[in-house]
Amino acid sequence: MYKLYEFFSSGNCYKLRLLLTQLDIPFQRIQVDILKGESRTPEFLLKNPNGRTPVLEIETGKFLAESNAILFYLSEETDFLPTDSFEKAQVLQWLFFEQYSHEPYIATSRYWISILGKAEEYREALHQKRAGGEAALKVMEKHLTEHQFFVGERYTIADIALFAYTHVADEGGFDLSEFPAIQAWIKRVQAQPKHISITQQV
Repeated sequence: MYKLYEFFSSGNCYKLRLLLTQLDIPFQRIQVDILKGESRTPEFLLKNPNGRTPVLEIETGKFLAESNAILFYLSEETDFLPTDSFEKAQVLQWLFFEQYSHEPYIATSRYWISILGKAEEYREALHQKRAGGEAALKVMEKHLTEHQFFVGERYTIADIALFAYTHVADEGGFDLSEFPAIQAWIKRVQAQPKHISITQQV
């Protein structure tokens, strides 16, 4: 059985719980409290030298880190990853976009505000994150104005990757009321079979 080392509130960890649940793959959840430094212990660093969650233990002693790499691994030969080479590359395009143009702004802001509860302490940094987050949401809004999902007009891991932090963007101070296409897409994702919420115990 897979073992998922995770910090429960993390959107990156939620991505994997969501996909594993929708694939009907059993897994064991092992909580790693990053607020207590548990991802920086010598024991954990043997699993991921980068000291971050999530980490998926595929079999004893075989570990995979980075949420989107794990999504890709789990989705191979499933309906969540296209077989067409161009569409598969488009999925990767959106996974890279999520990690480089979306997550550093929206997820980081949520972490400072809603997980650490230090909005005032990070006020200036949050202000600096605003433009990048808004830019990412505008890219998504434009695409979703013309498409139901991000790749191939069907639900893939590209949607899972972007959904994880977008649907809780308000927890990072971003107002999604200005993005109607994103709001409609969020509802489509939530309507997918076996969907679970970010706070749901599985």
